[in-house]
Amino acid sequence: MVEAAARRIAGLTDASPRGSILRCGIGHKPPPPRAGSLTVLQPRIALTLIAAITTHSVASPLEAPMADSVHYIAARTALLVEVTTDDGRIGIGESAIYGGPASSVETIIHDELAPRLLGQRAEQPERLWQVLTGRSHQHAEGMLAAAVSGLDIAIWDLLGQAAGLPLGALLGGYRTEVQAYASAGFYAEGKDAGALADEVRGYIDAGFRHAKVKVGRTTDTPMNPLENMEQPRFATVTLAEDLARLRAVRAAVGDDVRLMVDANNAWTRATALEAGRELERLGVHWFEEPVPTEDRLGSAALAAALSVPIAGYETQIGLAGFRDLIAARAIDIVQPDVIWSGGITPCRRIAALAAAAGLPCVPHVFSTAVSLAANLHFIASLPNSYLVELDRNPNALRTELLDRPIEPDAGGVVGVPDGPGLGVRLDRETLRRYATAEPRTSEGR
Repeated sequence: MVEAAARRIAGLTDASPRGSILRCGIGHKPPPPRAGSLTVLQPRIALTLIAAITTHSVASPLEAPMADSVHYIAARTALLVEVTTDDGRIGIGESAIYGGPASSVETIIHDELAPRLLGQRAEQPERLWQVLTGRSHQHAEGMLAAAVSGLDIAIWDLLGQAAGLPLGALLGGYRTEVQAYASAGFYAEGKDAGALADEVRGYIDAGFRHAKVKVGRTTDTPMNPLENMEQPRFATVTLAEDLARLRAVRAAVGDDVRLMVDANNAWTRATALEAGRELERLGVHWFEEPVPTEDRLGSAALAAALSVPIAGYETQIGLAGFRDLIAARAIDIVQPDVIWSGGITPCRRIAALAAAAGLPCVPHVFSTAVSLAANLHFIASLPNSYLVELDRNPNALRTELLDRPIEPDAGGVVGVPDGPGLGVRLDRETLRRYATAEPRTSEGR
């Protein structure tokens, strides 16, 4: 009986140049089962081809500029990606553009990557990721990884839509809501320790039990890259003043709140160790990106010397880089970002490496609502994650971009969108309002 069933299944297989598919579900009717035979399950996903790729460069100016340790921020900018199939479905994604213009990443998407995707089957994210990255292995990091990220997310969105499942469920379905932490505490002109403390206290009063603030915009610390960055004199502090800011925040929120700090790679190992001793006294929950990403030995030394967990590094690109950080014990909390690290496909592997090492994976999330939705679904699939970063700074690309904004409840908990795929759609009027250029589209022949 089993052999007969196997022959019937084999008979339904149609080898094609793009892989083997079952004839049922694309216009062929399977033979009716005979009495006493096994029932052959019918596939429910209709196979489609990628017909077009569109990018949207957007920016939302800030009323007042802000800064982290080394980056001056006068506007929130982003590059959004849409992948359209031949049956009209649209998957959405986002490609990180930190540190450069959107046009650089956009050029890679259309001139290098789009020709490899157009005409391919959309329901194969793992294979398509290999196609995108394998042919560019000679320059496989940096902007290329960011460009691939947006396409990969959109392809996973399409697969979730085809399957009729939220992406988080399709990836594993570990949870349907995630505790959020308030990500803010940036530098600004005239924002002293008291103003920072009041800001963070406001997030706690709003229901958050976790908050992160910035450190590192210190002009008196050696080898700080700030001196070579844009607006290096904006809202700077000394190291002593920086630590006083943290003491003020801790006094304002109390000891029960989990407080995190983020240096954005600004300090040397020695400076980070000096600051880290104060972070230990303040009961800081994690110390994020204390040193440059390439200083794995320095990060490992800090992780060994401090009781405060070292978190990072969103600026690390690729699976192998995270493998090496984990193997070196340079991090205690693993922080990829699906819009920056190459997409959902490699981030799943990074999270698995973290789990194998007994480490939590808490992704970096600091861009638009598309980035938030994609990372939220990824986090929802992971047993070794427990928080989602929720930007609390002004950002219309977070609050206005989607048909259904993603916001926390009164307890600082964020529900994972429950529609198919990412479960969200772009608001077209918002795209037009904040566009910095005409959308660019690549189409199949």
